[in-house]
Amino acid sequence: MQFRSILAPRRSLLSILVLAVATMLQPACAQNRNDDVLLQMKQAFQRGDKARLTALLPQARGHALEPWAAYWELKARLQEASAQEVQDFLGRYAGTYQEDRLRNDWLLLLGQRRDWDGFASLHPAYRMGDDAQVRCYAVLVDMLRTGNPGAAHADEVRRNWFAQRDNDDGCMTAADRLVSARMLSPNDVWKKARLAIEANRPQAARGAVTIAAPDAVALFDEVNASAPKFLLGRAFVAAKSRKELVVLALIKIAIADPEQAATQLDSKWGPMLSPEERNWVWGVIGRQAAGKLSPQAMGYYANVTKNSDLSDDMLGWKARAALRAGDWKEVQAATGAMSAEGKQDPTWVYWRARSLQVAGGDERKAEARRLFESIAGTRGFYELLALEELGQRATMPTRPAPLTAEEKDGARNNLGLNRALYAIAIGLRPEGTREWNYATNLHDKGGMDDRGLLAAADFACQREVWDRCINTSERTKGVIDPEQRFPMPYHDAVLRKSQDIGLDPAYVYGLIRQESRFIMDARSGVGASGLMQVMPATAKWTANKIGMAGFTSNQINDRDTNITIGTSYLKLALDDFDGSMPLAAAAYNAGPGRPRNWRNGPVVEAAIWAENVPFTETRDYVKKVLANTTNYAAIITGQPQSLKARLGMIGPRDARIPEVNKDLP
Repeated sequence: MQFRSILAPRRSLLSILVLAVATMLQPACAQNRNDDVLLQMKQAFQRGDKARLTALLPQARGHALEPWAAYWELKARLQEASAQEVQDFLGRYAGTYQEDRLRNDWLLLLGQRRDWDGFASLHPAYRMGDDAQVRCYAVLVDMLRTGNPGAAHADEVRRNWFAQRDNDDGCMTAADRLVSARMLSPNDVWKKARLAIEANRPQAARGAVTIAAPDAVALFDEVNASAPKFLLGRAFVAAKSRKELVVLALIKIAIADPEQAATQLDSKWGPMLSPEERNWVWGVIGRQAAGKLSPQAMGYYANVTKNSDLSDDMLGWKARAALRAGDWKEVQAATGAMSAEGKQDPTWVYWRARSLQVAGGDERKAEARRLFESIAGTRGFYELLALEELGQRATMPTRPAPLTAEEKDGARNNLGLNRALYAIAIGLRPEGTREWNYATNLHDKGGMDDRGLLAAADFACQREVWDRCINTSERTKGVIDPEQRFPMPYHDAVLRKSQDIGLDPAYVYGLIRQESRFIMDARSGVGASGLMQVMPATAKWTANKIGMAGFTSNQINDRDTNITIGTSYLKLALDDFDGSMPLAAAAYNAGPGRPRNWRNGPVVEAAIWAENVPFTETRDYVKKVLANTTNYAAIITGQPQSLKARLGMIGPRDARIPEVNKDLP
């Protein structure tokens, strides 16, 4: 299939691309010779093959995705490129994602080169605004130009620096300048070092130590090489830097062995540290123990004398451990000590409200109701649970007013959206996804409004690019279009297979929506494939279990085979876990062995169990699958639905009941 040249001289780029895409782009777009050039350039870019990129670029001129080709070619040699080349690129592709992406890259390079004048002249045109390092450089340039760093500068740098995992130059440089100006304290810098050690980012921690105490860098290297050895040889910690290095060493030990760290803190180091330092270390120890579902977690947290000394992550795990232990007073204390941002998370809004309910009293109950009302709805797991606490159940939201022809045309005529769909159609899904997200979220300040998002989602739905349809529609704030957010592609195949084996089709749809967003050729980093993201070994085992003769692994991406294998495995997992949807979902995501271990402990509400799942990915997965399921059930049945009814209680397996599938992979 041939696409028209859309960058021909003296012609409208927009009108030609829209005409080409609108008339020719189909979900199963064949790759023509020019498309192959783009695919070859992507591969050359991944290899860092500058010569190949330069040689292929002329063949990409006039292609719908020429901006990508030109970006790859210039980005690959940006270190050697001239400012004029960059300006020429920005002018030629003005208004595109690739223009702003290259501006982002060039701003980072200007910052690293300390070309503050060049940075200041280019930064005002930067639209994305989502690069923390660029933001830190911008704050630094503003400080240098005004000569007057203020609290706003410090807050911006602190927030971005603490959030960064790597030892990036922009925020490090800005933080160093703010420390010199006494707008960031040494405690801020040591906190960054602690957070970096907790995240297993020793180089980022080393960078912070370099700012806080340059003469302690060699000692930090000893800590990083062997924390136990460092502590064994360091008995005197009067200096602030020495005490903080002990804190870092104890954190390193706690990550691997909370019990050993607790012994060290109790036996020797506790009296030598400040109350805040001790609280932080106990918080890390408690967090690690809670993440291992250890019954000792609350005992470790009990050593903390001031909850506000802990990070939101530590407080979150304290709340989880307290939920598991049935200690609602500590749930209330932990959620109450969180930052303003942490307190707004629907997870902690819900559990804080529950803790206030348990505490009782008219005032607390009124506050609990206010909290439930602040999040109640159908947008997510805790929103649905809050709705039920208010005596309501999930129903299909009323669809917004139909899109007008003008609104639909606005999406169909959007150059970035069209280019994104084209990229996805020829196999450049990551590039298409980034360009789509830029067009909807970042091209204009604040992103598209609700009607624009609905129109863009409708455009993606019509092209059956379901992940962009769903994700775009999910961003609306004032309205919900359930048909966009919860589409049901392959309806007949999914319902037929679900009914044949006794599965709730809403559960199957809820899982597929989370697994693949209905992308037929989806493939995970660990090798899972297709709509239901089935691993080859699991597929082979399941095919054998259900008597599917002649199965080969290359059949996994066949739609009907994938649905058959995926639903059959899900049913086997559901049977193995006593019909528990949360446990079966966890098994589908993390393998059955882990939820078998995670269920050992107290009998608790499934919502408490799910919130205590140690793996962040699986914890979020279980909650999203069950929320999806509830919404799909409301759509399929047309009746109000209960999430709580699908959750139930979870505890250890009844040993009197034989395991259904001991060999479940």
